Amino acid sequence: MLLRERDTAEGRLVSVCDADCLGETYDNGRATLTVSEEFYGGPEAEEADAEAVVDALHRAQVGNIVGNEAVGIAVEAGLVDEETVLEFDGTRHAQLLWL
Repeated sequence: MLLRERDTAEGRLVSVCDADCLGETYDNGRATLTVSEEFYGGPEAEEADAEAVVDALHRAQVGNIVGNEAVGIAVEAGLVDEETVLEFDGTRHAQLLWL
């Protein structure tokens, strides 16, 4: 998985995607989801295991998670409710917001 963290005016933004999702665009009939290098990759992104992903999501105010593995880890860790997960062309997507 690719993990990228950055600080914004609104707090820490964490983006996570399965590596094979990078550069892909998915559709679910109502919306499209593009997993861009600019947002999920780049030199700031690092390869991460499940533990690093969970730790980063705990530090985030906002999280964007794409891919079956990445979303599955967030659900398993109790950070994302399965009922809120969206599906795009068989690929899962979730957002996380800590208030």
